[in-house]
Amino acid sequence: MTDNTGDHLEIEQKYDADADFVLPDLSGLEAGTKVAGRQRYYLSATYYDTEELDLIKNKITLRRRVGGTDEGWHLKLPVRKDTRQERHAPLSDGAPGSIPARLAAQVKDVVAGRPLRAIAILDTERTVVTLSAKGGTPLADVADDLVTATRLDQAGAEPLRWREIEVEAAQDGSAAAGVLRAAGQALLKSGARRSSSASKLGRLLGTS
Repeated sequence: MTDNTGDHLEIEQKYDADADFVLPDLSGLEAGTKVAGRQRYYLSATYYDTEELDLIKNKITLRRRVGGTDEGWHLKLPVRKDTRQERHAPLSDGAPGSIPARLAAQVKDVVAGRPLRAIAILDTERTVVTLSAKGGTPLADVADDLVTATRLDQAGAEPLRWREIEVEAAQDGSAAAGVLRAAGQALLKSGARRSSSASKLGRLLGTS
């Protein structure tokens, strides 16, 4: 559920996919679910952490992302498996390298005074389809991501590239949960695999 700050509870499952993976037909998964629209976005996110990587060690990510429908600053805090609390701030609240005060306050105890700095850039070519109920209510978004990730904390680090599929509930409740489950089963049957990393940054850093 999203509030007027843009904050929301993110319920999401991630799947690894090979380059030749074909997204299956996801219509009719649960009680006549419809596939609505196909949008393509180009996203570029700069991630911040301490030199000791205190945030990612605590399963927290902080990024400044441009592109897409929710560009801005995003802080993701762990709640439970496949669920994170996401807090937002607009791009205008902090220039690159200047963390918005509202978000910095949320991780003050974790970083314990250590400075936050840019540690990685992730560029993503994203294709999104929305799974909707018969009446048109969005239930989940399926994002097919081609990711190019580069570490900034290691001089000369080569970019890492991979493909992943994210299935995110568009609302809380049993209907969205059922679609999330059914979409995941369809992806697995088509050759995708549950990701061992809870976040893109964790995959790049090899920490989760």
